Amino acid sequence: MPSNEFSNWRNMPAGKVLEVWPDPVILVSSDGIIVDSNQTFVKLFGTVSDQLNRISLFDVDENLSRKAWKDIWKELGTSNSVITETSIQDKKGTLLSFELSFSLVTNEDSPMACVFIKEISNRKKLEQQLQEAEFLLERIVNERSEGAKMTLGALKKLQQLQSLHESILQSAGNGIYGLDSQGRTTFVNAAAAKMVGWTPDEQIGKSQHQLVHHSKNDGSPYDHEDCPIYAALKDGKVHHEENEVFWRKDGSSFPVEYISTPIWDENKKIKGAVVSFKDITWRKEAELTLEKTNKELEEALNEVRQLKQQLEQENEYLQQEIKLEHNFEEIISQSKEFKKVLSQIEQVACTNATVLILGESGTGKELVARAVHNISNRKDKPLVKVNCAALPASLIESELFGHEKGAFTGALSKKIGRFELAHNGTIFLDEIGELPLELQSKLLRVLQEGEFERLGHSSTKKVDVRIIAATNRNLETEVEQGNFREDLYYRLNVFPLELPPLRDRKVDVPLLAQHFIQKYGSRFGKNIDSLSSKAITQLTKYNWPGNVRELENIIERAIITCSGSKLTLDNAFPTSKVSKTKGVVTLDENERSHILKVLESTNWKVSGDNGAAKILDIKRTTLEARMKKLGIRRP
Repeated sequence: MPSNEFSNWRNMPAGKVLEVWPDPVILVSSDGIIVDSNQTFVKLFGTVSDQLNRISLFDVDENLSRKAWKDIWKELGTSNSVITETSIQDKKGTLLSFELSFSLVTNEDSPMACVFIKEISNRKKLEQQLQEAEFLLERIVNERSEGAKMTLGALKKLQQLQSLHESILQSAGNGIYGLDSQGRTTFVNAAAAKMVGWTPDEQIGKSQHQLVHHSKNDGSPYDHEDCPIYAALKDGKVHHEENEVFWRKDGSSFPVEYISTPIWDENKKIKGAVVSFKDITWRKEAELTLEKTNKELEEALNEVRQLKQQLEQENEYLQQEIKLEHNFEEIISQSKEFKKVLSQIEQVACTNATVLILGESGTGKELVARAVHNISNRKDKPLVKVNCAALPASLIESELFGHEKGAFTGALSKKIGRFELAHNGTIFLDEIGELPLELQSKLLRVLQEGEFERLGHSSTKKVDVRIIAATNRNLETEVEQGNFREDLYYRLNVFPLELPPLRDRKVDVPLLAQHFIQKYGSRFGKNIDSLSSKAITQLTKYNWPGNVRELENIIERAIITCSGSKLTLDNAFPTSKVSKTKGVVTLDENERSHILKVLESTNWKVSGDNGAAKILDIKRTTLEARMKKLGIRRP
């Protein structure tokens, strides 16, 4: 069967052309193995398609040695094209002459040679006849110069020979010119006249250079003295060219391969030349097709490399995510407050709406973001996390949108940004309130239009990403203070999810504590099966300003110091936070208590002359923000 690298070559535009190519075409590996072919090759040589990859070029061309193949392969590395001639038996056993045109098909992993096989049996016969005719023409010229010595019978015989061999020249498929020592045309066969559009009468006696070879392939002038055709008249050598053009009478041109051979007189002086040429348009078109195929292949390989790089970066990112320690493996709650949040998650997850998760630090915002993603229709795609507060402002843009190599000092290689990694998936922008103002407009563009540019690159990239953002800040207050764009806030606040603090769902504290006991007991190799009654009392009375994260830390600390099967918390709480030690409370608890007293004294009136904000000497928005942070709600 064909090799993996080239098994789909027929599906390429060039592959379809080669498949219907009238001549046999094969693909050969560097060791001479035939890995693929078109049907013309199979029909001519009787090769079965299933035999490919088991037969070699040496089986087809018995004249080709392995050393000769190595030389051809080496030459292909520098010239990209090699032409040879050989004799091969077809499936009927008939020995035919063929021209093998080798072209290199570049491929990073396994370069191949594309071989065009053209039968030239008729051409070889005509070339042999041409050589005989040239020899006889030379004799005719020499003997005519001695006309006085010739008998009438001999002259008649020579005339007959001349007529016969001129007929051979006229029937040749290649174009043939005869030139005198000045480069003037002395002979034109029918094929030459047909190819260039000039009649023989219009060419005889004229400078062949001026008519058909006056400019190069690119149209630039071809100096008469530099013309390779005329070089044979100067140096007496045979000149073979295949990268030039001849010009027709109508002003058009066509690519040619030609041989210019000098003719000598009896005094060993050059008296002219014979030029044999052929139209190689088909070969040039094949070369262009192969070049196009190579370009398409290179583009495909580049795309594969880019996808490989993206997958590697995705894998690297996901490996980092796997190593992260999450607060929970699952959401644990029996409280009515959190069940309301779970219901909202179910409602929004199946949509593509942007979600804004609000809540104090440690309430499980990332856990909720993962829950939204895991029950959405994007669950099989990546959930990519960006902590806007953990990255320096100078690196956030590069992390979000990526950069090209050399985009800034230290950008030693191209980097794919988090938005690109999250394509068709979800991106979780944690601590969105920390995002610098100058990047907020770029984030807004992604939200509105789904497009961005990498740093150092001008092209625009389109992405399909669902955005989940989270913050413990009051974004309305941040907007009023000019720290957050109002339009971005409204774009993010499509579906807000407000997570209650742990102090407002203390019914969940024992459940969460038991979960963490199992988690860290197993990790530290300790068999702890329950909490002491004193520990349960301590947990339920504590106000949990650090929320679930603080609870987890305290349980972990207690398990490390615990020596029995029943967990106690005497040494787990920080001494400054345990309520039994001289009544000391945290600043948040103290602030919460003071605001509650003022609100109760104003009958929960927040603004106005007699409102709590006026008494506390702070703005209404600041008081509302503090109330939200501290979990203060009107009864």
